[in-house]
Amino acid sequence: MNNSTTPTVIVGGGFVGLFTALYLSHHNYSDPIILIDSTERFVFKPLLYEYLSGEMYDKQVLPQYKELLKGTKVAFVQGKVTDIDLEQRQVELASGLHYNYRYLVLGVGSSQGYFGTKGAEENAFPFRSGADTVKLERHIRQCLQQASQTESQAERRKLLTFAVVGAGHSGIETAATLADLLPHWYASLGGNSEDIRIVLMDFVTEILAKDDVHLQETVQSALKNRTIPVELLLGAKVAAVDSDHVQYQLVDRDETETLSTKTAIWTAGIANNPLIESLTQIKDESKDEHGSPLVTSTLQLVDFPEVFAAGDCATVKDHSLPPVAQIAYQQGKGIADNLIALSKNKETHSIDANMRGTLIKLGLNDAVANLFDKILVQGRSGNLIRNQTYLNMLPTPMHNFKASSEWLTDEIFNRHHHSSK
Repeated sequence: MNNSTTPTVIVGGGFVGLFTALYLSHHNYSDPIILIDSTERFVFKPLLYEYLSGEMYDKQVLPQYKELLKGTKVAFVQGKVTDIDLEQRQVELASGLHYNYRYLVLGVGSSQGYFGTKGAEENAFPFRSGADTVKLERHIRQCLQQASQTESQAERRKLLTFAVVGAGHSGIETAATLADLLPHWYASLGGNSEDIRIVLMDFVTEILAKDDVHLQETVQSALKNRTIPVELLLGAKVAAVDSDHVQYQLVDRDETETLSTKTAIWTAGIANNPLIESLTQIKDESKDEHGSPLVTSTLQLVDFPEVFAAGDCATVKDHSLPPVAQIAYQQGKGIADNLIALSKNKETHSIDANMRGTLIKLGLNDAVANLFDKILVQGRSGNLIRNQTYLNMLPTPMHNFKASSEWLTDEIFNRHHHSSK
């Protein structure tokens, strides 16, 4: 194998993979760079709520890789990776293509986890991609349309009840967005928005238990003060999800209870990506208790140092990190720095990614920004900080400028039909 021409292959075009590729290209990395992803578009997951609400557009939240990589030395390959041979250093695709690599970067992310809950995968709506967002919007609009026409009060109540399972950051942002958004949609059909119920449910007995007390209080207050107040159903373990109800059991009771709803949105839990599960050459002792591969502080696999892995498809030894965009963003840059160091026969260095604040969307034009656990900014100002922070992370200067200018123009001239809070 001629290392001078063998490429660095990056599998997964999420935050870790894309930013590794872009950073390498912008810093004149000497080896060829191949980025492989199964889809044609990057998914800016923190802004999917704005895509659902119409506050941002698909070109801002779901830009094409060919646009993001234009003018770089990164070769993009759209295809599904079916096998990785860590011993032979080879990546195989479903199309029959295969690539040998000098270095490999794994940034494939995770899959939606359902904890084995009966019917959840078949009947609940995940919210992780552009396709998920489009499917959910279509379903919700159909429910609202049917509710506006049905004569049955029981059926209307079922159609207008929306359950969000999982009261972490994603569940909170989903519930808060729907609580402000759906009244607009339903009112346009002549419906009474007061008939809508948004229920946020979780097995935990308090939300954001690991966060600052002031942040907890801010979020709880905001959920109560949406256009439709969000109902919290905590201490409720979901037992089953059907097409027209959710079964759950309260932690302090034995009997199973039922919430009638046509819409259960699942934001609880993650599972290992199947590709990561297939890496049988990684020893069991080099995985965490969930089966994720362990990486060193330099984000290299313990037994295969030519392989880097980060984001929520790997676990840093002795250092737990949340699976959020700002961490993956920093890790991508760190991996690129280490690859550049290796190409110059220099030593790799530890990558100290850290949380720089918590940003939570709390409805239309509303958010809370908890900056370095010192400054809490809420409301429209918090929303401006949250959106501008994420827009500044958008890949490539040109895309960042276009997305920022379009969004700021909409903010300044209030072009969107949603009223300010």
